This record gives sequence, structure tokens and C-alpha cells, in this order.
Amino acid sequence: MQALPFLSAPLLIARLVSTPLRCARLLPTRASSLFLRSTVVDLAILAGHLLLYPTGISQERPLPRPAPHPAAEPPEGFMAPEPPQSAPGAPTMLPTEGRSHPPVLLLHGFIDNRSVFLLLRRSLHRHGWRHVEALNYSPLTCDLRKAAELLSRHVEEICARTGHRRVDIVGHSLGGLIARYYVQRLGGDTRVRTVVTLGTPHSGTRIAPLMSAHPLVRQMRPDSEVIAELSRPAPNCRTQFVAFWSEEDQVMVPATTARISHPDLIAYNVHVAGVGHLALPVNGAVAAGIREALASAETAEGAANAISVA
Repeated sequence: MQALPFLSAPLLIARLVSTPLRCARLLPTRASSLFLRSTVVDLAILAGHLLLYPTGISQERPLPRPAPHPAAEPPEGFMAPEPPQSAPGAPTMLPTEGRSHPPVLLLHGFIDNRSVFLLLRRSLHRHGWRHVEALNYSPLTCDLRKAAELLSRHVEEICARTGHRRVDIVGHSLGGLIARYYVQRLGGDTRVRTVVTLGTPHSGTRIAPLMSAHPLVRQMRPDSEVIAELSRPAPNCRTQFVAFWSEEDQVMVPATTARISHPDLIAYNVHVAGVGHLALPVNGAVAAGIREALASAETAEGAANAISVA
């Protein structure tokens, strides 16, 4: 039986309801207003996502190769070279290296699925990103490292299919931690250009012990082996990290744990005001920030290539 989204929902709801009422008396008026507003928005998003969740249960299938436009047909008598043949049952090649944005892979959070990225995917498509895909890891996954290995295989498959040498990853919550583990500990920096994280417990979150019966939750605690591994040296890591964090994120305790602080990583922390944990993947301003981060990485990469060629 497929697990429902957010098995942590009871904990989250209790925190969303009780904490604002307790903190509203302690925070300045403006901060209290942002806190309460983000609480209401998060609850509304949770309700809506429960309805959308069934649409994202199945694993996403690779996009088929688009049919050639009639105007692009060669003249009569012209013998076009045969396209490379794929093995039976293999995904069709979409060679677009150098002609489009690198593929973007979306990675959901704890006991969630790809449906959480519905609005972000549309935003990227509208602004020119052709290859946007999402990876579901099983709700039965009990080890973040296993999910990172699955991510590694999926990234290799995307690169082989699209012709791109590197991809970008956007991870929400636990998804961002999986992406970081892949990059830092499994050599993923050779394949991943940019990792964008949304409300990810980079230093562990203290809310996790309340649900420590689940192994993945234990791995998100500040004293976990996974968090310790990610604090180890990562010399010459080529991947750029952009971490979005919010003081109104009530799942990150403390909120600053969603920031990246590592001497060996190229990391930028982006503070967003008034956005709760569940709102991060659907917020319009955050989506614009993600697009800007990915486009900036392309500009920097292009400048570096131009310098190296010169």
C-alpha cells in the first residue's frame, strides 16, 4: 500500500498550530504576522497537496524524442545519416548539449513524491527549460545513502539520453540532503553543476527526534552519521550549491540549519521571508530565485569556458 504524503503531518500540524500561538506573544508585531501567515499558507498547501499526491505516485517516464518538423525534412534524394540506435526498450536519445539549458532533476522530500513540484516545473518550462524531470524514491527507503545511489544511476541515465554532460538538481527538504550526499560522498560533482536546496536540514534538524522511529528521520538529526559525513572535507568539489532558507520554516529547527556552511563548498544561502516549509516548492518568488540561480550558473560556466578557450 502506497504511503500517504507527509507521515510527519500530525507532528507538523501540531507544531504549526501550537507554536505560532505561543510565539506570537514573543515576536515583534511584523515577525509575528509573517509567522502566522506562513502557518496558514502551509496548512492550505498541505491540504491541497494531499489531493494532488496520487497524481505523482508513479515513476515519471522519460520524454519521447520529438517528431521532426515538416519544414525540416531533407530534400528528395538527400540521404540523411542514420540516428544512433538505442537498445530495445532503452529511452530515446535527445541530444541537446549546447543547444538548451542543462536538464533539471527535481527531488522531493520525506514521504512525498514528484507532485510537489507541479508549479515549479511549469515555471521552468515557461521560461525555457526543456528538460525538467522528477525522480521518486520509494517511501520504503530507510537509508539516505541508498536514495543517493538511485539518484546517481538516474543522473547517468539522463546524461546518456540527453547528451548533456552535467545536470542541475533542485531538492526539497530531505531531497536536498540526498542530492548533497550524492555530490559530496559519491562523486556526483562530476555530473552535477548546481544543487538548489529548499528547506534542507544541512546541519540536521532538532524536530526530527520526535519521529526518530523512522531511520530516514534519524539520519536528519544533528548527531547522525550522515550529517557527520557531510561535514567532512570535500576538496575540489566542482558543484555549486544554492540553499533557500526561511525563518518561518517550522520543520527546520533551528531555521538556520537550512543554510550551508562548509569551507570546501561553493555555497550561497538565500533568505526568503514569510515562506513556510511546505510553501518553498510552490512559492513564486522562490521559483524566480531558482531560475536566476540556474541561469547565473550557466553564465558563469560560459565565461569560464570562454576564458579557457582564449
